[in-house]
Amino acid sequence: MALILWLIGAACVIEGLVLALAPSRIPQLLALIAAMTVSQRRMAGLAALAAGVALLWLARSLGFGPSSG
Repeated sequence: MALILWLIGAACVIEGLVLALAPSRIPQLLALIAAMTVSQRRMAGLAALAAGVALLWLARSLGFGPSSG
């Protein structure tokens, strides 16, 4: 349960940083995503998923995040 809460919190921090630091870029980003085909959006999502899993694995192996025990 601690891991799930930690992950949700980390996602909220990242989303908040994007909205706080670059609010004027959000419409451009949404237009870019809207212009992509479904398969391009799927591949972008899978790439982001893979990068996120790799970063979480790295952070966990370096001792960041909730303990596994």
